[in-house]
Amino acid sequence: MRVHDFIAVGVGPFNLGLACLSAPIDGLDAVFLEQREEFDWHPGLMIEGATVQVPFLADLVTMADPTSPYSFLNFLKQAGRLYPFYIREDFFPLRAEYNAYCRWAAAQLPSIRFGHRVERVEHDEATGHYLVRVHRAATGEVETLRARHLVLGIGTAPYLPPAARDLPGPAIHSADYLDHRDRLRGLRSITIVGSGQSAAEVYLDLLEGIDDGGYQLTWFTRSPRFLPMEYTKLTLEMTSPEYIRYFHALPELRRDQLMREQRSLYKGISGDLVNTIFTTLYRKSVGGPVPTTLVTGVELVGTSWREQRRRYELRLHHAEQDRPFRAETEGLILATGYRPRRPSFLEPVRERIRWDGQGRYAVTTGYAVDLAGREIFVQNAEEHTHSITAPDLGMGAYRNSVILAAILGREVYPIERTIAFQHFGALPDLAVPGQEPVAAGAGR
Repeated sequence: MRVHDFIAVGVGPFNLGLACLSAPIDGLDAVFLEQREEFDWHPGLMIEGATVQVPFLADLVTMADPTSPYSFLNFLKQAGRLYPFYIREDFFPLRAEYNAYCRWAAAQLPSIRFGHRVERVEHDEATGHYLVRVHRAATGEVETLRARHLVLGIGTAPYLPPAARDLPGPAIHSADYLDHRDRLRGLRSITIVGSGQSAAEVYLDLLEGIDDGGYQLTWFTRSPRFLPMEYTKLTLEMTSPEYIRYFHALPELRRDQLMREQRSLYKGISGDLVNTIFTTLYRKSVGGPVPTTLVTGVELVGTSWREQRRRYELRLHHAEQDRPFRAETEGLILATGYRPRRPSFLEPVRERIRWDGQGRYAVTTGYAVDLAGREIFVQNAEEHTHSITAPDLGMGAYRNSVILAAILGREVYPIERTIAFQHFGALPDLAVPGQEPVAAGAGR
């Protein structure tokens, strides 16, 4: 009876990185299951010229193992593109290039099984193994695999706010933009609702085609301004082991409050893109007014589809003026982000998982969610416990190093504990030269 050391469910960039880092470890038996037939990262947003928002060092492996054959630089070398990338002098790879890199890495890993959908996970009390029932799309076969550990990397799902759920008509989420772009460009009016990078990329793409399309283009954002992603060096130190430990130790309600306050740190728009949008508007305005409207500080509070007019009626609220208003549009693109998924296949082992007060995974600092703290691990489902490091591609190799160490009982890849110059919590009371130290909590 074959028992895998671990089974990983889902093959996005994070579990793909885990597969790359697992490959050279002698004696490690791991299998990676993905229901799609091939790797494809955000295909609906593969807009030409769009870049990844992290430097190329934040690839699948480099921050854990700079010598790995699965690095982005090795991909460029093998593809004959290393020198052009060097001459380009831009740290940020094209999104299409990053996707091609991931596909290249996945093609080299026999541990990955595409077209395999996990249907159910159970626990064998007698052996302590997890039983994973898998459906193979190509043959219709169902098999059950055994493993000592699980790693869940199923990614996040497109999120629709309550005001835009279950809508009739042709509304789409930005995740599906490219599949609908040609149809949208044939409409007389298009409205984008959203505040982040995806909203900005879709807006710019439609703005570039506005002269040929002849449509009215509108962008409503709930943010008080078109917030650029903060990319200063000391802020980047928040993607660090120290900040993980600090944030994780805070009370749950305080963590949730901080996440709302920190949105611009990772859900804002890249500064270069903000400037490109302005430059494009300026360039197009030379020939006269551009048929576009941008409005900040606006929340979508309701949406109705008017079948006879083939239009949406949007009910909106301007926060600073506390003023409601309405708008109409034929096309509606909801760039409203993503949320973690809680898969139904985990229901049989639900009692073995730790949950917080809001029904989310109660994730340990080591990314485990099971009661024992060493059997079931998650990838990018821990934003509420690990802050902005959860979705950050640059922290993927660090997280995978921690997970592998927990599974193997040893560090294969050195795990950094301290990398930041700054401290994130209160310091202990310091002694004044020539005086006795003041005890913590003592009166002044």
